[in-house]
Formats: sequence, C-alpha cells, structure tokens
Amino acid sequence: MGTTHGQHNHRNARSKKSLAITLGLAAIYMLAELAGGLITNSLALLADAGHMFSDVAALTLSLLALWIAERPPTPQRTYGYYRAEILAALSNGAMLVVIAIFILIEAYKRLHAPPEIQGSLMLGIAVGGLVINLVGLWILHSAKSENLNVRGAWLHVMSDALGSLGAIIAGGLIWALHWYWADTVISILIAGLVIHAAWALLQESVAILMEGTPRGVDVDAVRDAMVDVAGVMAVHDLHMWTITSGLDALSAHVIVENNRPYQTLLKEMHDILHHRFGIDHTTIQIEPEDFEEHQMACWDTP
Repeated sequence: MGTTHGQHNHRNARSKKSLAITLGLAAIYMLAELAGGLITNSLALLADAGHMFSDVAALTLSLLALWIAERPPTPQRTYGYYRAEILAALSNGAMLVVIAIFILIEAYKRLHAPPEIQGSLMLGIAVGGLVINLVGLWILHSAKSENLNVRGAWLHVMSDALGSLGAIIAGGLIWALHWYWADTVISILIAGLVIHAAWALLQESVAILMEGTPRGVDVDAVRDAMVDVAGVMAVHDLHMWTITSGLDALSAHVIVENNRPYQTLLKEMHDILHHRFGIDHTTIQIEPEDFEEHQMACWDTP
C-alpha cells in the first residue's frame, strides 16, 4: 500500500509541474484573446477567451486539488484527501458545460444578425491561440492518462484548441469572403464538441464518486481468477472501487479449504490481482470452509 501511495505522489509531482507551466501560458494568452475579441467583435474569439479563462480556473483548481490530495490521512479521513482530484475533475466538467451553454445562447442571438468582424486581426490572434493550446496539450499529454483531474484540465485545453481552430477557419472565411455568419456557426459547432467531451468526464467522475467498478476491470474475471487459486472454494462480498486515478481498491471474503496455508493463498491472490488487474490496495478476509457452521454455533450459544 505504501508503494502504491508513493507512486501516486510521484505522479502528482509530475502533474503539478505540467499544470503550472500550462497555467502560465493560458493566463498570458487569455488576456490577448479577450482584447482581440473586443477589438474585432468576434464571438469565436470571445468564446475562445472564455475557454481560456475557464482553463485558468480549471488549471488552478487542478493544481489546488493535487496539493490537497498530498495531505496525509487523518482519523476522520482514513483514505486521506485523494478524492479532491475527482471533485476537481467533476467541477471542470460542469464548468465546460456551462461555458458551452453560454456560447450557444450568444450564438443564437447573433445568428439572425451577424455583426461585422475584422477577419484579418481575428485570424492572427486565433493562430497565436492555437499555438499556445498545442503547446499546453503537449505538456499535459503524458499526465492525462494517469490522472482524471489532469485529464479534465487537458480537455479544457483541447476545447480551447478547437475554439482557436474554429476561429482560424471563421477568420479566413470572413477575411476572404466576408461570410460573417461563419463566426456564429463555428461557435455553435465548438460548443457541441465541448459538451460531448465534458459529458464523458462528468460520467467518469460521478462513477468514481459513486464507488463504481474501476474502468476496464471485469468483476467476473477478477472473481474467477481468485477462485482458480488452489484451495479457494468460493469468493463472496467482492467489492472494487477507485479511490482516485490510478489507485483502485478491492475487498472480498474468500472461503478456503481447512487444510490450506492461508499465507500462501493470500500471496497468490495478491500477485494475481497485481499482475493481471493492476490492483494493489486489497483487503481479503479468509474464511475456512466450516466458518459459517462455527459462526452459527456461536450465535446459538446462550
């Protein structure tokens, strides 16, 4: 268990560095896009600036969650504060949905009367935004597969990259063809993509908070693997859940033959759970085959 926590904290240190660098880049360019959107009157740029603002908030929240998650367990919180990362991921997903809805509302208002937009300036600012976002995605890429919290931040940056790409397309159409409606239509498409990505993040965050089975783990396969250990008769009350990203847990009651050495059985099951399913935090209660009869006799004793 100590090794698992140590590996998790080491990943947190890498994640914090990546988040801090990306946060600095996002904060700087957010101001540039906000000014550019106001000057050019571009909804796509303002939407992208709004995404950048949400990135700054999301990255700050993610950094704070990683810092809180490193606090040691207490008698009141025996698992520590690992779930702070999942709460941050949930908040980031909800924030993305809210921002997308605001973009859709504003786009609807502009759809029937597209305002005049400075296409060339919009195009230049959007290109700069895309470059910043691509750098941020590259920095966060390795950490996003290890941590749901970082994946939430990565999705924010990805939505920004889509916003910048959309703004580039819209800016090019406006500059070349004076299609002012392109700004509004592309903003609607971007909002739809953001909602789609955020929904997956929300689903996974809620699944973890509801103690759902870890993603990619088959409960029946785990039970069968444990029962296949020589001397194991049955497995019941099997529970699996995710404490935080990369830290899955399991508890189970295992009925074994009376003459089997328990230490050997436990070692074999721990090895199987570690190597085949990547589960290291396990609590296994060994019950001899006559355990139920013994329990009943104890209960019947006056």
